[in-house]
Amino acid sequence: MRRLPIIIAALLVPTAAFAHPDISHAAGLLSGFEHPLGGIDHVLAMMAVGVFAFVLGGRALFVVPLSFVGMMTAGFLLGAGGVELPFVELAIGLSSVIIGGAAALSRPMSTAGAAALVGVFAIFHGHAHGAEMPANAGGVLYAAGFVAATALLHVVGIGAAGGSSKLVGKFDGLVARIAGGSFAVGGVGVLLGWI
Repeated sequence: MRRLPIIIAALLVPTAAFAHPDISHAAGLLSGFEHPLGGIDHVLAMMAVGVFAFVLGGRALFVVPLSFVGMMTAGFLLGAGGVELPFVELAIGLSSVIIGGAAALSRPMSTAGAAALVGVFAIFHGHAHGAEMPANAGGVLYAAGFVAATALLHVVGIGAAGGSSKLVGKFDGLVARIAGGSFAVGGVGVLLGWI
């Protein structure tokens, strides 16, 4: 039974990447995965999307994160293609303020409205990923990497909100709203240069 984790780890190691001297493809995937995790502004916003989806519940639990990922991919294509967008960094900073604030306020919002809200900000996040893509990274693998990291951060946001809500019982909505407010405050800190 002790060998099972070792066997699983061995199966998950990408041996094809080691079979060739050019590992730029593996580097592209890894670079893409690391990019959203390397900036607190990206992490705050992507986890805020998860909390926002949890607060809304129902179909929004899936539609809101999927909207973010889809529109982020469209933004990536713009950035990688050299299309300029104004105020990219400002929009990225504002994303956690607005999305976290929406979760904190917990006002009724349609799933389509919430998807559109996060989708607008996702374009700017994706643009930054595309514009900052390393020259040696393959676009498809790089995109797969940051899409996977983004989805992971959404799941962490949903899981953290859901897990903490289960712990506190009848105050579950309040905990999720406080989490959303925390992401909004963190976004303000990023915008003001405190974080």
